[in-house]
Amino acid sequence: MAISPGSDAAFSSQKSTLSESPRSKKFPLTEEEIFYMNCRAAYLTVFKSSLDNIISKDQLCLALQHAGRNPSQKTITKYWTPQTAKLNFDDFCLILRKEKPTSKAELLKSFKQLDVNDDGSILHTDLYKLLTKRGEKMTREEVNAIINLADVNADGKFDYIKFCKLYMTTNEQCLKTTLEKLEVDSKLRRQQFGSHMEGSPERDPSPVPKPSPRIIRKTDQESFSNKGDTRSSLLTTTREFRTSVSFTITMGANSNQNSKLTEPNSIKEWRCVQSKGCFFLEEDGEIISHQYRMQIAQRSLVYLTIKPLNLSQAEGKPSPWLSVDTALYILKENEGQANLQLMCFTELRNREMFGWTGELGPGIYWLIPSTTGCRLKKEIKPITEEAQLVYRDETGELFLTKEFRSTLSDIFEVIDLDGNGLLSLEEYNFFELRTSGEKCDEDAWAVCRENFDTKKNELTRQGFMNLNLMEAYDGEGDPHDLWVTLHSMGYNKALELTEACPFVIDIYADKCKPRIKTVHMEACSGQLEKAICKSVLNKGDAKVMDGYENIIVHTYKCDTWITSVIENKSDNKVIIHINNELSKNCVNNRGLDIFAVEVAPKSTMVCQHVMPLNERQEWIYYCVYSLIS
Repeated sequence: MAISPGSDAAFSSQKSTLSESPRSKKFPLTEEEIFYMNCRAAYLTVFKSSLDNIISKDQLCLALQHAGRNPSQKTITKYWTPQTAKLNFDDFCLILRKEKPTSKAELLKSFKQLDVNDDGSILHTDLYKLLTKRGEKMTREEVNAIINLADVNADGKFDYIKFCKLYMTTNEQCLKTTLEKLEVDSKLRRQQFGSHMEGSPERDPSPVPKPSPRIIRKTDQESFSNKGDTRSSLLTTTREFRTSVSFTITMGANSNQNSKLTEPNSIKEWRCVQSKGCFFLEEDGEIISHQYRMQIAQRSLVYLTIKPLNLSQAEGKPSPWLSVDTALYILKENEGQANLQLMCFTELRNREMFGWTGELGPGIYWLIPSTTGCRLKKEIKPITEEAQLVYRDETGELFLTKEFRSTLSDIFEVIDLDGNGLLSLEEYNFFELRTSGEKCDEDAWAVCRENFDTKKNELTRQGFMNLNLMEAYDGEGDPHDLWVTLHSMGYNKALELTEACPFVIDIYADKCKPRIKTVHMEACSGQLEKAICKSVLNKGDAKVMDGYENIIVHTYKCDTWITSVIENKSDNKVIIHINNELSKNCVNNRGLDIFAVEVAPKSTMVCQHVMPLNERQEWIYYCVYSLIS
């Protein structure tokens, strides 16, 4: 069970502390401003500057505790992986968005489940089982630390009512002390970095005029960026940056009609192969997906498409994944996987389908799916009613509900990568790795074939249903493990697919039949990041930072999205501040209008992807990139 402190009372305490400042007396802080004030206060309690990086697990844990969280070791390792070298303030803010505080009512409800006598206490033996066996498991040392608290333990029992009160009081005091420290130190208040620019306490209370969209044209860009005294708070403070550069791009409604994807005329005579896959949204916001190797035997004209997979959703249920953008990057393998050459990507569009047509020579190609992350994001809306997964009839026999069976059928459709209506061991193992982190070996697969319906040594849809029914029996009707599987596959408690996007890839060639193999499932980074950077550098517009010729901002515009890449040719790292506040009808993959990125020396990095919130309306991208250091 995950225990992270925080409560409605704690939030009220934060508002109360902040309302004492001169700034908030004149202009009450919004909840978003309060959130970033708390982020900054916590960060600057641990570090001298919000430009400093978190460089260890201990520092991350300490900063989270000052922000009113009490992360378990599992939570820390989720964000500090073996590959993590450092996290910046922006990363810290994103973590706090994901790791929500737990209210006192939620804590009490969790403990009350084991209060068999309804007397406000739990036996230490039962408490140990709860905390180490269920949910996000705690270590023995963490449980002992709770049991050894003298104020809330006596006679082998844990007084959880006293504990919750102590827990919340400690949390509120920690937050209050942290905020007071920030309020006292005016120097810390002037630190402007990350995802929030703190306004001046004595700023002009009159509203900031917003420019009319029709005046934000490329011809007006120079004069527009110089009129800082009538723009947002960031533009009034650009003099504090070393230099800035801005981009303005106006996109018409339904602009994808300009370069529509069309099929080749003779495609019915071409050889075709198809494979399915899925984008999955991780807890930390990272996106992972299947990746593929494709073999072309002889030089051919190739038509390649990717689009969201249309599942048989129940009537009235939303299908949010169908609006997720998809793309496919094609890289040619030259003397091994380490040396991949970007060939092309699917930039043309026809409704929800993205594609590319061109000639490819014989060889091995890697197909790396991509989505910008603008639309595949963590779900925010609360689920009021949990769907029922299993039920018992009057004889006590266990059954899967109709709604759950429909969901399992959709999952089968997604993991049946070759679309033959059966699950091979290889296909099933991609599912197992996603949901349990383990593979099914040949012996276990043989047992599976003996006990469940198979065809040609592959699991049928009915066999897959029965496999899940057996899991329900193993849990004696407790759906906990079934929910773990569903959450891993992107479903929420209402059985809505909100945190995954299944897709289908079709490949046509005029001279030979392409061969495609699903190789692995991993994060959309590494080779993909390099491919995106190279494509933007090749096709995008470039602007050099004035006075800093080694720092270049590249912006690529297609009809569906805009991508910016920062190139740092210098021998030193640079920190770039990004402001999208004056963009209209836009959403970016970071979920923040203002943020900062650190670019390593002699490197390029994807800064952001931007898409329209509403494709039926005009959207205007206006972004200011400013050099901090």
